[in-house]
Amino acid sequence: MITVSEVGPRDGVQSLDFLVDLEIKKQWIASEAAAGVPEIEVGSFVSFKRLPQMQDTPALVEFALTIPGLKVAALVPNLQGAKAAVAAGVHKLSIPVSASETHSLRNVNRTHEQMIEEVKQIRALVDDQPSETRANIEIGIATAFGCTIDGNVPQKTVVELAERLMIAGADEIGLSDTTGYADPKMVKDHLKAVQKAIGPANVTGVHLHNTRGLGLANALAALDCGITTIDASLGGLGGCPFAPGASGNIVTEDLVFMLHSMGYETGINLPELIEVRKKLAEQISGSSIYGFIADAGLPLGFSQSSHTIKGDEAHS
Repeated sequence: MITVSEVGPRDGVQSLDFLVDLEIKKQWIASEAAAGVPEIEVGSFVSFKRLPQMQDTPALVEFALTIPGLKVAALVPNLQGAKAAVAAGVHKLSIPVSASETHSLRNVNRTHEQMIEEVKQIRALVDDQPSETRANIEIGIATAFGCTIDGNVPQKTVVELAERLMIAGADEIGLSDTTGYADPKMVKDHLKAVQKAIGPANVTGVHLHNTRGLGLANALAALDCGITTIDASLGGLGGCPFAPGASGNIVTEDLVFMLHSMGYETGINLPELIEVRKKLAEQISGSSIYGFIADAGLPLGFSQSSHTIKGDEAHS
């Protein structure tokens, strides 16, 4: 089973130059969950003055928690955000820690050392909660494959940061191609190096952008390394507003089509997902929604069930 984690309500919306109505976001989240998307990052607990698009995150978390079976995630850049997210009851805290320290300063106004301390404090906060409601801490190492500000980011920096973050309290580590610099070989090389350092079980996800057209190729490379969670955004919405030129997440519906065509199980009803995408495109017209499968349609004779296999067969 591959978990497709929808990040559009957070990563997609934060880059728009207009506010998306709360009711539209609720419909979006509910419709994707109804189509079988198992995990949705509904927003981020950040300064709403800095990112006004995220001001309704508490309301979205409250709404999303009423949807049976949906894993509700939120991005938190610091301890203050984590406190708000934990109080709201999210299932997963997504913490961005940039491998590029310059990007870290621009994105969350923290050095590497300061982010390590933030993670330690967030770990203590989470551990202080009842075990049955304790949120999972996922740290995404941003700009892991390069930075539009600093350029090349040494693999050694990524590996050392992953090691330190696990010690500081991460439950799992993911690698993020924040700026769309990655290629398939780089994805494999970086993932294998981090897996060797902290153990494959602790490296479960990737967050990829399609800035230079290699998003799905990079996702395939990650699958070859045993990655089981891939972030994506409906209609490819998104990009980091604090990394110039970083546009376009990989397209959720295109990713699901590729996975199903290859025999991977996701639990998602692809035709229903495509309809959700079409409705969203109408509701937020003027945004940079793109993708292929929604426009081209499913191939003649394509059957979701006939392309789905389970367990070890998907890796054979």
